[in-house]
Amino acid sequence: MKKAIITVVGKDTVGIIAKVCTYLAESKVNILDISQTIVQDFFNMMMIADVSNSDKPFGELVDEIAKIGDEMGVQIKMQSEDIFNAMHRL
Repeated sequence: MKKAIITVVGKDTVGIIAKVCTYLAESKVNILDISQTIVQDFFNMMMIADVSNSDKPFGELVDEIAKIGDEMGVQIKMQSEDIFNAMHRL
C-alpha cells in the first residue's frame, strides 16, 4: 500500500470537502482516515489516503490537487507518507 498525506488549509467555503473527495474518488485514491476542523472562519483538514490503485503518476496527483486548491482559494498539499514522516521526525 502506498500512502499519501493530504492537507487542506484556508478560509472556509462551501464545497471544499466535496471537491477534494470527488477528485480523489475519480482518481481511484481511497481515503483511509480524515480529520477536519474549522476554527473561526479557517478550515483545516488532514487526510491519509491510499494512492496504490490510481492510474495517475504521483506527481500528477500532487499537481492536480494543488490546482483544485488554487481554484477554491485554499492550499492543498499532498506528500508521500515516507517524505511526510521523514520531515516530521525529531
